[in-house]
Amino acid sequence: SKYNIVLTSYGTMLSDIEHLKAFYFNCIILDESQAIKNPSSKRYKAVRLLQGRQRLLMTGTPVENNTFDLYAQLSFALPGLFGSAQRFKDEYSTPIDKFQETNRAKELQKKIHPFVLRRTKTQVAKELPEKTEIVLHCEMGVDQQRVYDAYKKEFQLYLSKQETKDLNRNSLHVLQGLMKLRQICNSPALLSDDEYYGDESSKLTVLLEQINTLKDNHKILVFSQFVGMLELVKSALEKEKIGYAYLTGKTKNREEQVNKFQEEDAVRVFLISLKAGGTGLNLTKAEYVFLIDPWWNPAVENQAIDRAHRIGQENKVVAVRLITPNTIEEKIMELQSRKKQLVKDLVHTDTSILKQLSKEDLIGML
Repeated sequence: SKYNIVLTSYGTMLSDIEHLKAFYFNCIILDESQAIKNPSSKRYKAVRLLQGRQRLLMTGTPVENNTFDLYAQLSFALPGLFGSAQRFKDEYSTPIDKFQETNRAKELQKKIHPFVLRRTKTQVAKELPEKTEIVLHCEMGVDQQRVYDAYKKEFQLYLSKQETKDLNRNSLHVLQGLMKLRQICNSPALLSDDEYYGDESSKLTVLLEQINTLKDNHKILVFSQFVGMLELVKSALEKEKIGYAYLTGKTKNREEQVNKFQEEDAVRVFLISLKAGGTGLNLTKAEYVFLIDPWWNPAVENQAIDRAHRIGQENKVVAVRLITPNTIEEKIMELQSRKKQLVKDLVHTDTSILKQLSKEDLIGML
Protein backbone atom coordinates (compact mmCIF):
# COMPACT_ATOMS: atom_id res chain seq x y z
CA SER A 1 0.00 0.00 0.00
CA LYS A 2 3.02 2.29 0.27
CA TYR A 3 3.77 2.06 -3.46
CA ASN A 4 2.16 3.40 -6.63
CA ILE A 5 3.12 0.49 -8.91
CA VAL A 6 3.62 -3.24 -8.26
CA LEU A 7 5.62 -5.15 -10.89
CA THR A 8 5.50 -8.93 -10.68
CA SER A 9 5.82 -12.09 -12.77
CA TYR A 10 2.97 -14.55 -13.35
CA GLY A 11 4.76 -17.16 -11.24
CA THR A 12 5.24 -14.82 -8.29
CA MET A 13 1.66 -13.54 -8.60
CA LEU A 14 0.45 -17.13 -8.34
CA SER A 15 2.52 -17.68 -5.18
CA ASP A 16 1.35 -14.38 -3.63
CA ILE A 17 -2.30 -14.46 -4.69
CA GLU A 18 -3.65 -14.84 -1.14
CA HIS A 19 -1.92 -11.57 -0.25
CA LEU A 20 -2.60 -9.72 -3.53
CA LYS A 21 -6.31 -10.52 -3.75
CA ALA A 22 -6.94 -8.47 -0.59
CA PHE A 23 -6.00 -5.23 -2.41
CA TYR A 24 -8.23 -3.22 -4.73
CA PHE A 25 -6.05 -1.93 -7.57
CA ASN A 26 -6.89 1.04 -9.74
CA CYS A 27 -5.55 -0.76 -12.82
CA ILE A 28 -4.34 -4.30 -13.51
CA ILE A 29 -2.24 -4.79 -16.67
CA LEU A 30 -1.32 -8.23 -18.00
CA ASP A 31 1.64 -8.13 -20.38
CA GLU A 32 2.05 -11.09 -22.79
CA SER A 33 -1.52 -11.97 -21.80
CA GLN A 34 -1.49 -15.20 -23.82
CA ALA A 35 0.15 -16.56 -20.64
CA ILE A 36 -3.39 -16.97 -19.20
CA LYS A 37 -4.97 -18.46 -22.33
CA ASN A 38 -5.88 -21.74 -20.60
CA PRO A 39 -8.97 -21.13 -18.39
CA SER A 40 -8.36 -24.33 -16.43
CA SER A 41 -4.82 -23.29 -15.43
CA LYS A 42 -3.89 -22.13 -11.91
CA ARG A 43 -2.43 -18.97 -13.43
CA TYR A 44 -5.77 -17.98 -14.99
CA LYS A 45 -7.73 -18.82 -11.84
CA ALA A 46 -5.30 -16.72 -9.78
CA VAL A 47 -5.53 -13.59 -11.95
CA ARG A 48 -9.33 -13.81 -11.83
CA LEU A 49 -9.06 -13.32 -8.05
CA LEU A 50 -7.31 -9.97 -8.46
CA GLN A 51 -9.57 -7.00 -7.82
CA GLY A 52 -9.30 -3.86 -9.93
CA ARG A 53 -11.27 -0.95 -11.34
CA GLN A 54 -9.78 -1.32 -14.81
CA ARG A 55 -8.14 -4.29 -16.55
CA LEU A 56 -5.90 -4.14 -19.60
CA LEU A 57 -4.30 -6.91 -21.67
CA MET A 58 -1.24 -6.52 -23.90
CA THR A 59 -0.12 -9.19 -26.35
CA GLY A 60 1.31 -9.60 -29.82
CA THR A 61 -0.33 -13.02 -30.22
CA PRO A 62 -3.84 -13.06 -28.76
CA VAL A 63 -4.37 -16.38 -30.56
CA GLU A 64 -1.50 -18.85 -30.20
CA ASN A 65 -3.15 -22.27 -30.53
CA ASN A 66 -6.83 -21.80 -31.37
CA THR A 67 -9.70 -19.35 -31.13
CA PHE A 68 -10.47 -20.54 -27.61
CA ASP A 69 -7.32 -18.69 -26.45
CA LEU A 70 -9.39 -15.50 -26.71
CA TYR A 71 -11.95 -16.70 -24.18
CA ALA A 72 -9.68 -16.75 -21.11
CA GLN A 73 -8.01 -13.44 -21.91
CA LEU A 74 -11.21 -11.53 -22.64
CA SER A 75 -13.10 -13.11 -19.74
CA PHE A 76 -10.44 -11.56 -17.49
CA ALA A 77 -10.68 -8.12 -19.08
CA LEU A 78 -14.44 -8.24 -19.73
CA PRO A 79 -16.11 -10.73 -17.35
CA GLY A 80 -19.45 -11.92 -18.73
CA LEU A 81 -18.91 -10.85 -22.36
CA PHE A 82 -19.10 -14.43 -23.66
CA GLY A 83 -20.92 -16.31 -20.90
CA SER A 84 -19.54 -19.75 -20.07
CA ALA A 85 -16.50 -21.40 -21.63
CA GLN A 86 -18.74 -24.12 -23.11
CA ARG A 87 -20.96 -21.53 -24.76
CA PHE A 88 -17.91 -19.85 -26.32
CA LYS A 89 -16.73 -23.24 -27.63
CA ASP A 90 -20.14 -24.06 -29.11
CA GLU A 91 -20.75 -20.64 -30.67
CA TYR A 92 -17.28 -19.67 -31.83
CA SER A 93 -14.31 -21.91 -31.12
CA THR A 94 -15.59 -25.18 -32.62
CA PRO A 95 -17.24 -23.65 -35.73
CA ILE A 96 -14.18 -21.50 -36.49
CA ASP A 97 -11.40 -23.98 -35.68
CA LYS A 98 -12.99 -27.23 -36.77
CA PHE A 99 -15.22 -26.15 -39.65
CA GLN A 100 -13.53 -22.90 -40.77
CA GLU A 101 -16.80 -20.97 -40.60
CA THR A 102 -15.71 -17.49 -41.63
CA ASN A 103 -19.11 -15.96 -40.80
CA ARG A 104 -18.69 -17.02 -37.17
CA ALA A 105 -15.16 -15.62 -37.18
CA LYS A 106 -16.44 -12.29 -38.51
CA GLU A 107 -19.22 -12.31 -35.90
CA LEU A 108 -16.66 -12.84 -33.14
CA GLN A 109 -14.43 -10.14 -34.58
CA LYS A 110 -17.37 -7.71 -34.60
CA LYS A 111 -18.20 -8.53 -30.98
CA ILE A 112 -14.70 -7.89 -29.61
CA HIS A 113 -13.82 -5.00 -31.94
CA PRO A 114 -15.00 -2.18 -29.59
CA PHE A 115 -12.66 -3.46 -26.87
CA VAL A 116 -9.54 -4.00 -28.96
CA LEU A 117 -6.88 -1.53 -30.04
CA ARG A 118 -4.73 -3.25 -32.62
CA ARG A 119 -1.62 -1.55 -33.95
CA THR A 120 0.67 -3.27 -36.39
CA LYS A 121 4.41 -2.81 -36.37
CA THR A 122 4.28 -0.75 -39.56
CA GLN A 123 1.99 1.74 -37.81
CA VAL A 124 4.02 1.95 -34.60
CA ALA A 125 7.59 1.72 -35.85
CA LYS A 126 7.61 3.37 -39.26
CA GLU A 127 11.35 3.86 -39.04
CA LEU A 128 12.00 0.09 -38.92
CA PRO A 129 14.14 -1.15 -41.81
CA GLU A 130 12.77 -3.59 -44.34
CA LYS A 131 12.21 -7.27 -43.54
CA THR A 132 12.70 -9.87 -46.28
CA GLU A 133 11.51 -13.48 -46.02
CA ILE A 134 12.86 -16.21 -48.28
CA VAL A 135 12.59 -20.00 -48.49
CA LEU A 136 15.71 -22.09 -49.01
CA HIS A 137 15.07 -25.63 -50.27
CA CYS A 138 17.34 -28.36 -48.88
CA GLU A 139 17.23 -31.57 -50.94
CA MET A 140 17.78 -34.71 -48.87
CA GLY A 141 20.68 -37.00 -49.68
CA VAL A 142 20.15 -40.67 -50.60
CA ASP A 143 20.48 -42.07 -47.05
CA GLN A 144 18.28 -39.43 -45.44
CA GLN A 145 15.65 -39.87 -48.17
CA ARG A 146 15.66 -43.63 -47.62
CA VAL A 147 14.89 -43.20 -43.91
CA TYR A 148 12.14 -40.65 -44.68
CA ASP A 149 10.49 -42.88 -47.29
CA ALA A 150 10.52 -45.89 -44.94
CA TYR A 151 8.85 -43.94 -42.12
CA LYS A 152 6.38 -42.34 -44.52
CA LYS A 153 5.34 -45.74 -45.88
CA GLU A 154 4.90 -47.12 -42.35
CA PHE A 155 2.80 -44.10 -41.32
CA GLN A 156 0.66 -44.26 -44.47
CA LEU A 157 -0.04 -47.92 -43.76
CA TYR A 158 -1.06 -47.11 -40.19
CA LEU A 159 -3.40 -44.29 -41.30
CA SER A 160 -5.04 -46.39 -44.03
CA LYS A 161 -6.02 -49.05 -41.47
CA GLN A 162 -7.59 -46.57 -39.03
CA GLU A 163 -11.16 -45.33 -38.93
CA THR A 164 -11.53 -41.56 -38.35
CA LYS A 165 -12.94 -42.11 -34.84
CA ASP A 166 -9.93 -44.30 -33.99
CA LEU A 167 -7.54 -41.58 -35.18
CA ASN A 168 -9.11 -39.17 -32.69
CA ARG A 169 -8.69 -41.76 -29.95
CA ASN A 170 -5.07 -42.43 -30.96
CA SER A 171 -4.15 -38.78 -31.53
CA LEU A 172 -0.87 -39.14 -29.60
CA HIS A 173 0.30 -41.86 -32.00
CA VAL A 174 -0.64 -39.68 -35.00
CA LEU A 175 1.22 -36.68 -33.58
CA GLN A 176 4.28 -38.85 -32.92
CA GLY A 177 4.17 -40.04 -36.54
CA LEU A 178 4.02 -36.48 -37.84
CA MET A 179 6.82 -35.42 -35.50
CA LYS A 180 9.10 -38.26 -36.63
CA LEU A 181 8.70 -37.24 -40.26
CA ARG A 182 9.53 -33.64 -39.34
CA GLN A 183 12.58 -34.77 -37.36
CA ILE A 184 13.89 -36.81 -40.30
CA CYS A 185 13.61 -33.70 -42.50
CA ASN A 186 16.16 -32.16 -40.11
CA SER A 187 18.26 -35.27 -39.50
CA PRO A 188 17.56 -38.98 -38.79
CA ALA A 189 19.92 -38.55 -35.81
CA LEU A 190 16.99 -36.86 -33.97
CA LEU A 191 14.94 -40.07 -33.90
CA SER A 192 14.72 -41.46 -30.37
CA ASP A 193 14.48 -45.09 -31.53
CA ASP A 194 17.13 -47.48 -30.26
CA GLU A 195 18.32 -48.15 -33.80
CA TYR A 196 20.76 -45.67 -35.41
CA TYR A 197 19.69 -44.31 -38.80
CA GLY A 198 22.70 -42.13 -39.56
CA ASP A 199 23.20 -38.43 -39.09
CA GLU A 200 23.00 -37.13 -42.66
CA SER A 201 21.41 -33.69 -42.74
CA SER A 202 21.05 -31.58 -45.85
CA LYS A 203 19.74 -28.72 -43.70
CA LEU A 204 22.83 -28.73 -41.49
CA THR A 205 25.04 -28.64 -44.58
CA VAL A 206 23.10 -25.72 -46.11
CA LEU A 207 22.91 -23.86 -42.78
CA LEU A 208 26.67 -24.11 -42.21
CA GLU A 209 27.37 -22.89 -45.74
CA GLN A 210 25.15 -19.87 -45.06
CA ILE A 211 26.70 -19.15 -41.66
CA ASN A 212 30.24 -19.34 -43.04
CA THR A 213 29.29 -16.94 -45.85
CA LEU A 214 27.59 -14.42 -43.55
CA LYS A 215 29.42 -14.60 -40.20
CA ASP A 216 32.18 -12.09 -40.95
CA ASN A 217 29.77 -9.22 -41.62
CA HIS A 218 26.51 -10.22 -39.94
CA LYS A 219 25.14 -11.71 -36.74
CA ILE A 220 22.75 -14.63 -37.08
CA LEU A 221 19.82 -16.16 -35.14
CA VAL A 222 19.04 -19.85 -35.62
CA PHE A 223 15.69 -21.25 -34.40
CA SER A 224 14.50 -24.85 -34.17
CA GLN A 225 11.70 -26.59 -32.28
CA PHE A 226 14.02 -29.54 -31.71
CA VAL A 227 16.76 -29.09 -29.12
CA GLY A 228 18.46 -32.15 -30.63
CA MET A 229 18.86 -30.24 -33.91
CA LEU A 230 20.34 -27.25 -32.09
CA GLU A 231 22.83 -29.64 -30.47
CA LEU A 232 23.90 -30.84 -33.93
CA VAL A 233 24.39 -27.23 -35.08
CA LYS A 234 26.25 -26.43 -31.86
CA SER A 235 28.71 -29.31 -32.43
CA ALA A 236 29.26 -28.19 -36.03
CA LEU A 237 29.96 -24.58 -34.94
CA GLU A 238 32.47 -25.80 -32.36
CA LYS A 239 34.30 -27.78 -35.07
CA GLU A 240 34.36 -24.69 -37.28
CA LYS A 241 35.47 -22.55 -34.27
CA ILE A 242 32.56 -20.14 -34.72
CA GLY A 243 31.50 -18.28 -31.55
CA TYR A 244 27.88 -18.81 -30.47
CA ALA A 245 25.35 -18.25 -27.69
CA TYR A 246 22.81 -20.93 -26.78
CA LEU A 247 19.31 -20.74 -25.30
CA THR A 248 16.81 -23.54 -24.61
CA GLY A 249 14.22 -24.19 -21.90
CA LYS A 250 16.97 -25.57 -19.65
CA THR A 251 19.16 -22.45 -19.88
CA LYS A 252 19.47 -20.81 -16.46
CA ASN A 253 21.55 -17.77 -17.48
CA ARG A 254 19.24 -16.35 -20.18
CA GLU A 255 20.34 -12.76 -19.70
CA GLU A 256 24.01 -13.73 -19.86
CA GLN A 257 23.47 -15.52 -23.19
CA VAL A 258 21.56 -12.54 -24.62
CA ASN A 259 24.25 -10.06 -23.53
CA LYS A 260 26.97 -12.31 -24.90
CA PHE A 261 25.33 -12.27 -28.34
CA GLN A 262 24.43 -8.57 -28.29
CA GLU A 263 27.75 -7.28 -26.97
CA GLU A 264 30.58 -9.68 -27.87
CA ASP A 265 31.88 -9.35 -31.40
CA ALA A 266 33.29 -12.89 -31.42
CA VAL A 267 29.82 -14.39 -30.84
CA ARG A 268 28.34 -14.52 -34.34
CA VAL A 269 25.48 -17.01 -33.95
CA PHE A 270 22.66 -17.42 -31.41
CA LEU A 271 21.04 -20.88 -31.28
CA ILE A 272 17.54 -20.68 -29.79
CA SER A 273 14.75 -23.19 -29.24
CA LEU A 274 11.49 -21.81 -30.61
CA LYS A 275 9.58 -22.43 -27.39
CA ALA A 276 12.16 -20.88 -25.04
CA GLY A 277 13.12 -17.88 -27.18
CA GLY A 278 10.12 -17.07 -29.35
CA THR A 279 9.07 -14.19 -27.06
CA GLY A 280 10.61 -11.73 -24.62
CA LEU A 281 14.00 -11.29 -26.32
CA ASN A 282 15.41 -8.17 -27.93
CA LEU A 283 18.15 -9.25 -30.34
CA THR A 284 18.65 -6.26 -32.61
CA LYS A 285 22.28 -7.11 -33.38
CA ALA A 286 21.06 -9.93 -35.61
CA GLU A 287 20.41 -9.28 -39.28
CA TYR A 288 19.74 -12.85 -40.42
CA VAL A 289 17.20 -15.23 -38.89
CA PHE A 290 17.18 -18.91 -39.89
CA LEU A 291 14.14 -21.08 -39.11
CA ILE A 292 15.36 -24.66 -39.44
CA ASP A 293 11.91 -26.26 -39.32
CA PRO A 294 8.41 -24.92 -40.08
CA TRP A 295 5.70 -24.87 -37.41
CA TRP A 296 1.94 -25.31 -37.96
CA ASN A 297 1.27 -21.85 -36.54
CA PRO A 298 2.77 -19.02 -38.66
CA ALA A 299 2.30 -16.53 -35.77
CA VAL A 300 4.88 -18.44 -33.70
CA GLU A 301 7.42 -18.21 -36.52
CA ASN A 302 6.72 -14.50 -36.98
CA GLN A 303 7.33 -13.89 -33.28
CA ALA A 304 10.70 -15.64 -33.61
CA ILE A 305 11.66 -13.45 -36.59
CA ASP A 306 10.60 -10.39 -34.63
CA ARG A 307 13.29 -11.03 -32.01
CA ALA A 308 15.51 -9.20 -34.53
CA HIS A 309 12.98 -7.08 -36.45
CA ARG A 310 11.96 -4.69 -33.67
CA ILE A 311 12.53 -1.14 -32.43
CA GLY A 312 16.27 -0.56 -32.19
CA GLN A 313 17.09 -2.52 -35.36
CA GLU A 314 19.07 -0.34 -37.75
CA ASN A 315 19.72 -2.85 -40.53
CA LYS A 316 17.61 -4.77 -42.97
CA VAL A 317 16.48 -8.15 -41.56
CA VAL A 318 16.47 -11.30 -43.69
CA ALA A 319 14.44 -14.30 -42.48
CA VAL A 320 15.29 -17.64 -44.11
CA ARG A 321 13.10 -20.74 -43.82
CA LEU A 322 14.87 -24.03 -44.50
CA ILE A 323 12.38 -26.39 -46.18
CA THR A 324 12.89 -29.95 -47.39
CA PRO A 325 11.03 -30.24 -50.72
CA ASN A 326 8.49 -33.01 -51.44
CA THR A 327 7.98 -33.72 -47.74
CA ILE A 328 5.53 -32.96 -44.95
CA GLU A 329 7.26 -29.59 -44.56
CA GLU A 330 5.86 -28.33 -47.87
CA LYS A 331 2.40 -29.39 -46.70
CA ILE A 332 2.89 -27.43 -43.47
CA MET A 333 3.72 -24.35 -45.56
CA GLU A 334 0.50 -24.84 -47.55
CA LEU A 335 -1.46 -25.19 -44.31
CA GLN A 336 0.07 -21.96 -42.98
CA SER A 337 -0.99 -20.17 -46.14
CA ARG A 338 -4.60 -21.38 -45.77
CA LYS A 339 -4.68 -20.26 -42.15
CA LYS A 340 -3.49 -16.76 -43.01
CA GLN A 341 -6.39 -16.38 -45.44
CA LEU A 342 -9.10 -17.54 -43.02
CA VAL A 343 -9.68 -14.31 -41.08
CA LYS A 344 -7.80 -11.03 -41.23
CA ASP A 345 -7.00 -8.50 -38.52
CA LEU A 346 -7.57 -9.83 -35.00
CA VAL A 347 -8.80 -13.39 -35.26
CA HIS A 348 -5.93 -15.24 -36.91
CA THR A 349 -7.59 -18.57 -36.21
CA ASP A 350 -5.02 -21.21 -35.45
CA THR A 351 -5.92 -24.70 -34.47
CA SER A 352 -4.67 -27.90 -33.04
CA ILE A 353 -3.49 -29.87 -36.07
CA LEU A 354 -5.68 -32.90 -35.36
CA LYS A 355 -8.81 -30.81 -34.94
CA GLN A 356 -8.37 -29.39 -38.40
CA LEU A 357 -7.16 -32.40 -40.36
CA SER A 358 -9.29 -35.35 -41.42
CA LYS A 359 -7.92 -38.81 -42.23
CA GLU A 360 -7.85 -37.82 -45.93
CA ASP A 361 -5.95 -34.63 -45.09
CA LEU A 362 -3.36 -36.57 -43.08
CA ILE A 363 -2.82 -39.11 -45.88
CA GLY A 364 -2.65 -36.21 -48.37
CA MET A 365 0.14 -34.61 -46.35
CA LEU A 366 2.31 -37.65 -47.00
